[in-house]
Amino acid sequence: MSNSKQIIVPHLWYDKEAKEAAEFYVSIFPDSKITDLKTIHDTPSGDSDIVTFELWGQRFMAISAGPYFKINPSVSFIVNFDPSRENDASEKINEVWNKLSDGGTPLMPLDKYPFSEKFGWIQDKYGLSWQLMLTNPEGEERPTIVPSLLFVGDQCGKTEEAINFYLSVFKNAKLGHIVRYPNGMEPDKEGTVMFADFSLENQWFAAMDSAHKHEFNFNEAISFMVYCDTQDEIDYYWERLSAVPEAEQCGWLKDQFGLSWQIVPSQMDEMMSKGTPEQLDRLTKAFLKMKKFDLTELQKAYKG
Repeated sequence: MSNSKQIIVPHLWYDKEAKEAAEFYVSIFPDSKITDLKTIHDTPSGDSDIVTFELWGQRFMAISAGPYFKINPSVSFIVNFDPSRENDASEKINEVWNKLSDGGTPLMPLDKYPFSEKFGWIQDKYGLSWQLMLTNPEGEERPTIVPSLLFVGDQCGKTEEAINFYLSVFKNAKLGHIVRYPNGMEPDKEGTVMFADFSLENQWFAAMDSAHKHEFNFNEAISFMVYCDTQDEIDYYWERLSAVPEAEQCGWLKDQFGLSWQIVPSQMDEMMSKGTPEQLDRLTKAFLKMKKFDLTELQKAYKG
């Protein structure tokens, strides 16, 4: 697989606001654009907009598919404003914070913290949360946007196990930093993960445990698409990641930690963006019947 292509792509589920939200994000972050917008028909949620977009060079996908899942802060996005990369990083972080504040709710105010000269965690008006951080330019370089997993409730304390599991599943994977909670930071238990980051197929992730009381957990509203070139790859990821049989649907699965993944053929994007309305309808009908995707059947449906 070529590394220039982003193999793991965050996927956001909205009731009706996918296009509006994507336009909002694209207007906020540098080097951002909407790359594709498609509407598929006759899904269980009626007509669904599917938007592909880039934020600061990172690919995302969003779908409007009804009020079934609500985005919450169990998955957030760290945005690294690196002074060695951006000469006005400190002003830029203020600017982005102010734009996200429009209708948003601060979870941690933009301020100086022991781990960063300037940091803030905010949930925007669409429910998506962002951790804006002025990064220490001395540190190892990290991408601008990093998905961050928060292990809370019955998953709290499992961060390290989860990271090791993901590192074992993805072939091209490595651990970055791991920082543990010291004694005296109750309710967090000494030795659990205060912050860690790791890379899967050149996509950096962060993860942490939090024993504080949270009213949310991982759900389908934010999932991670894994693009596969072959049926063997689809089978490989499906077999290793899927842990909740009743969650298997249309290429979606849930792992043992409750995180949702979509195992998708790389060709799907091309079919979706180049297909005629008839081809799209046939493709949609075919994949709505599947749990794990069958690449040959999808190609057949597309060709008609």
